[in-house]
Amino acid sequence: MHQARPSTMASFWMPFTNNRDFKHDPRLLVSAEGMYYRDVDGNQVLDGAAGLWCVPCGHGQPKIAAAIAQMAGQLDFAPTFQMGHPAAFELAERLIDFSGGRFSHVFYTNSGSEAVDTALKIALAYHRLRGEGGRTRLIGRERGYHGVGFGGLSVGGIGANRKAFGPLLPGVDHLRHTHDPERNAFARGEPEHGAELADDLERMLLLHDPSTIAAVIVEPVAGSTGVLIPPKGYLARLRAICDRHGILLIFDEVITGFGRLSTPFAGDWFGVEPDMMTTAKGITNGAVPMGAVFSKDFIHDAFMEAPPGIELFHGYTYSGHPLACAAALATLDVFAEQGILAHAAAIQPYFEEALQSLRGLPHVIDLRSLGIIAGIELVPIPGQPGARGYAALKAAFADGLLIRTTGDIIALSPPLVMERQHVDELFGKLAAVLKRLA
Repeated sequence: MHQARPSTMASFWMPFTNNRDFKHDPRLLVSAEGMYYRDVDGNQVLDGAAGLWCVPCGHGQPKIAAAIAQMAGQLDFAPTFQMGHPAAFELAERLIDFSGGRFSHVFYTNSGSEAVDTALKIALAYHRLRGEGGRTRLIGRERGYHGVGFGGLSVGGIGANRKAFGPLLPGVDHLRHTHDPERNAFARGEPEHGAELADDLERMLLLHDPSTIAAVIVEPVAGSTGVLIPPKGYLARLRAICDRHGILLIFDEVITGFGRLSTPFAGDWFGVEPDMMTTAKGITNGAVPMGAVFSKDFIHDAFMEAPPGIELFHGYTYSGHPLACAAALATLDVFAEQGILAHAAAIQPYFEEALQSLRGLPHVIDLRSLGIIAGIELVPIPGQPGARGYAALKAAFADGLLIRTTGDIIALSPPLVMERQHVDELFGKLAAVLKRLA
């Protein structure tokens, strides 16, 4: 049964949306199953973006829905301040196992933004506990996206997200981004050129003094800025520099975590281990808001060696919410039982070839992908940055395809359960849209 359109849309101030344009011609989704949404008119819409990067296992997984319903009837809420509930502890163990034992502890949040702010606070507090309270600087990267909390905005490097909100946190600096289309356009997988950009961190150390820097945070693959894939050796080089100078390295895996590259986490794909990583989105298959910060033992142990009492004065009312824990546990079951990671690895070459078939179409100036994530960069309309990308989003939806756009870059991150026919449909529809764009 299809739902009626709302009688008015005035009251909902929509996030990251051109509200006036949307409410003039709304795109309303009312149900979802597998690889598809249905809109308010009953039309089928192929999900080329896993919602907002967050539905790796596909929509309407029965096991996840059942787990949420069961927990809602059993334990609707339980505090995790000086209290607990079994699912939170069980999930932590399962998440550590999913990471291959490369981390030892998780701290629950409710979103990627909260996970980032949590990781930054842990980094600052960790150094203070060790007698290095002078390490207060945080280093992000140009074009990085780390959510919308004041910490995440400060280390983030997308100008439009920052410019309306004043000076943000002090003592923050940014590495140069790795986008280099002149040398790396149409690269398959990791670009060949640009590992030396990691040495930008050494330049900052000369300026700021290494003893003042607490942490460096980067996305292994920068997603929200348009799928920027790191050059070969870049992340390993960052890791080595941080190690030399006692700086914590944080990977923001809110997008790349839970299979986006066909491995549990991007750090597994690149063979580089951060000291902490932030996660959210796919942790519950998008069904219930949740995030988590994964930490190495040595960070957690520094807090446990402090005098008795509350070790970290930080947390959220809904940290480890029972429904979120139930959804996350069921999501991990689905990953294992349905072989989600193996399937993603198997379909990846077909996905990459389909992406490359767009080369030569109107306006396409770069194609890039890694795992099951892709960026299609379009030449901007002169004097109207972002207009061509937005036109592509609207045209694709009208043709029954949901995509993400950031400026004039189309970002694709379909659910990992897609089959070849879904890949064909996705890129067939996208090719038709590109051919029609002004």
